[in-house]
Amino acid sequence: MAGIGFALRRLLAKETYTGLLQAYAYAGVISAGPWILSILGILLIGLLSVSVVEPNTLITRFQVSVTYLMVFSLVLTGPIQLAFTRFIADRLFEKRDHLVLPNFNGVVLVVTLTAGTLGLVLFFTAFRTMGDVYRLLMLSGFVILCDIWVATIFLSGMKRYQEIVGLYVLGYAITVASALLLRPLGMHGLLMGFVIGHFVLLMGMFTLVLRTYPGERFIAFDFARSGSMYGSLMLSGFLFHLAVWADKIMFWYNPHTGQAIIGPLRASLIYDLPIFLAYLAIIPGMAVFLVRIETDFAEYFEKFYDAVRGGGSLETIEEMREEMVFTIRQGLSEIFKIQGIAALVLFATGPWIVDHLGISRLYLPLLYIDVVAAGLQVVLLGVLTIFYYLDKRTTVVIVCTVFLVSNVGLTALSQYLGPPFFGYGFALSVLLAVVLAVRLMEAKLDTLEYETFMLQ
Repeated sequence: MAGIGFALRRLLAKETYTGLLQAYAYAGVISAGPWILSILGILLIGLLSVSVVEPNTLITRFQVSVTYLMVFSLVLTGPIQLAFTRFIADRLFEKRDHLVLPNFNGVVLVVTLTAGTLGLVLFFTAFRTMGDVYRLLMLSGFVILCDIWVATIFLSGMKRYQEIVGLYVLGYAITVASALLLRPLGMHGLLMGFVIGHFVLLMGMFTLVLRTYPGERFIAFDFARSGSMYGSLMLSGFLFHLAVWADKIMFWYNPHTGQAIIGPLRASLIYDLPIFLAYLAIIPGMAVFLVRIETDFAEYFEKFYDAVRGGGSLETIEEMREEMVFTIRQGLSEIFKIQGIAALVLFATGPWIVDHLGISRLYLPLLYIDVVAAGLQVVLLGVLTIFYYLDKRTTVVIVCTVFLVSNVGLTALSQYLGPPFFGYGFALSVLLAVVLAVRLMEAKLDTLEYETFMLQ
């Protein structure tokens, strides 16, 4: 619970508007910084290469190639991210810090071999008609990104937020610089710059882990033993990532909404840009989410379980539970308010934004519904995080399953109904998942003391 929580509490303790703004700005950078840097870095490479890389369609191919690398590396490593972080957290709770480094190296080796094997299969099948240089760069980028996601979620779990943002700044600065230096080579040069920058980012993360958790052994596979990692966490990690991207993939590969870009890779000019702009609007909500989760809620969460383990009175335990419930409701309410304001701002500035981007105002209805959906996704993330704190892993699996199934079904229905309904499938699926998650959370919190003691 230390690290970011202490820094945020120190800023909030000033009880001034300046301190409040500093806390939320800090939380916004920490929570959304790596994502923003990733997107802006790739866009910057494209914008600065327009006059050098010919034809301009090569830039689109580069950006689509990178998008696929990110999407499918996230989905592939989804089962490992949360489950391995929980495995490490349990070892730290047991004061067995010496197991951290060797098992981190072990899981990275497993992820590298898995991603490399899958990449090689695609190398000789789906991408067999592409050039060797392109295929090798895609394979390298895929493996590196898979390792980066594991390292990022691991360091996030260890509360190394500031270091993560610093490494992403360094990595993407090198990515952009390398891509720009190599852009005379065309798309291969841009991809090579991407691979170089992310390799540096990965090495920086490895160095941080080595400095933080020195170990007696170099590699171990304790995490692979039966019962060492929770299957429910592996399943929920996979389902959540797949659910988030399911509607995008469906629009890419629908013949009426997607276009072939390079080899088997497709994109949707109708759908992709509005959803990207909508996700930029979640930064305020992410900042509120991090502030409330890592300050008020984390404080009372720790006090509640300290009282349980330390033999506190029933009155004290119930009081801490009530404070937890209050902070959760307050946090979710603030997320709704902030995201509502962000949505109104984007609604008001939407016509100006699309005009300056040179796209049709026909995109505006899709942009508006995507803004609402992205805001609801922040709320869903907040509720799921609370479930993870409370160790309600099965509940998360249920919510993520509903999210995935409803997103696929409702998106298919929206595609059948036509353009006026595009985006509503994703929005309604997130809304359904949020309503279900909140109802289940209320039920769990009402019986928290009972379940806590009966599960001992």
